[in-house]
Amino acid sequence: MFISTAYAQAAAPASDPTGGLLGLAPLVLVFVAFYFLMIRPQQRRMKSLAAAVAAVKKGDQVVTAGGIVGRVTRVEDAHVEVEIAANTRVRVVKATLTEVVNPLAKPAND
Repeated sequence: MFISTAYAQAAAPASDPTGGLLGLAPLVLVFVAFYFLMIRPQQRRMKSLAAAVAAVKKGDQVVTAGGIVGRVTRVEDAHVEVEIAANTRVRVVKATLTEVVNPLAKPAND
């Protein structure tokens, strides 16, 4: 009464084997576009940041992940001592450095 009767349907015709490959083509194109527009540039940025952090030396100006800007006064294997104000120094883990500013670069407003 509340349940309708189910009837068998005819078998579907055999599909074209290339239909499945053509259905995947847009997915592959989207992945390729994401790779070249997002993944590859991010890998380049991370590689250059890792090289800059590894080459940090005394006198460089750095920015930490917390947004603290200071000048490097001492470099160790895993830590860096950063002077953030006159006679105020903090030890920072090298991995938390987000930017190494070139001290020789001229500011845009000067």
